Amino acid sequence: MEDGVSHTRLDPDNGERFQRLRAELGVTTFGLNLVVLAPGQRSRIHRHARQEEVYLVLEGELALALEGAHDERTFGEGELVRVAPGVRRQLTNRRPQRLVLLALGGANEHDSRDGEAYASWEQVESTSPAETPFPDDVPVAPA
Repeated sequence: MEDGVSHTRLDPDNGERFQRLRAELGVTTFGLNLVVLAPGQRSRIHRHARQEEVYLVLEGELALALEGAHDERTFGEGELVRVAPGVRRQLTNRRPQRLVLLALGGANEHDSRDGEAYASWEQVESTSPAETPFPDDVPVAPA
């Protein structure tokens, strides 16, 4: 795992079906890709041996075919769907608009108890996030 902070920008207009965000960011503990399918395009039929995958639809509508299912399921903007390891799937864009989605994948158990929170920048000792109140809101800049 790399130290520090890295950043990138989603680029759905780059002409590629996949933007490998994991590589761009130096992420080593989970998969992260931007998937863009033009009208009528679809992914390869695929599965993962150990990795579960979550798709977040950012734009358009995802038609998802799953092994053993009789019908495709559709998911619109703002919807998420999880596919377990070992399940074959195919992503399809059947709409006249492009489909843009974020694909996140991971294979190891998540440790939600490693978070540490601070009530201020001056605080040295951390507490659990659940025990730390949210800070006061800040003024919003005019539009």
